[in-house]
Amino acid sequence: MTKNYDFSNLRVLVVEDNNFMRLMIQRILESFEITDISIARDAYDGFEAAKSFIPDLIISDWDMEPGDGLTLLDWIRNRPDSPDKYMPIIMLTGYSESKRVLQARDFGVNEFLAKPVTAQALYTRLASVVENPRSYVRAGDFFGPDRRRKDVDGFDGDDRRSDDDIYEV
Repeated sequence: MTKNYDFSNLRVLVVEDNNFMRLMIQRILESFEITDISIARDAYDGFEAAKSFIPDLIISDWDMEPGDGLTLLDWIRNRPDSPDKYMPIIMLTGYSESKRVLQARDFGVNEFLAKPVTAQALYTRLASVVENPRSYVRAGDFFGPDRRRKDVDGFDGDDRRSDDDIYEV
């Protein structure tokens, strides 16, 4: 069950190229008493806004021109001039196929939200960022929240993956 959170002190950057969707997300955030909201229209403007506004959270559309949400996500997670590589990012998209969800996860998104957006769905994603913060990991080219969400029954060690689990045939 989701608790009632006071989100009024959150600074949120909304990166969305569609005027109607941008306004709708802003109004939903305002209904949660979030008033410190900055707006950007693509990855380039979003990254610059993130550096100057320093949000607590980014909500970004995936499909934007000229710079898309994955580009923004990559820049936030990996560029040396990123304002905060640990910044929670919620990715919005009208395309919710599992392939896209996995791709966003593999780029380091914290939460994924399919359009059309509802106030309840957005609230649930915001609450998830609060209730279930994930550790950040670097593995090869990946940097972002730990992609493993499920607990493994019977596991009682420090490391889920170990050489003990590798068997030679």
